[in-house]
Amino acid sequence: MENVHSMDRLWSVEDVSAYLGVPVKTLYQWKWRGEGPPVRKIGRHLRYDPASVRAWATEAA
Repeated sequence: MENVHSMDRLWSVEDVSAYLGVPVKTLYQWKWRGEGPPVRKIGRHLRYDPASVRAWATEAA
């Protein structure tokens, strides 16, 4: 049985904000405009795949 901690968890808005060095508000604005890294809405929460965020950051640089 695989340990939950060994799996890649999805990042929260706060995690992505810290990784990219941008305010949380900017991430919400990007989502509203259809910009920024790919994001999923799970319930009321925005979640990001870490690999997708890293790939987006590399392409956007």
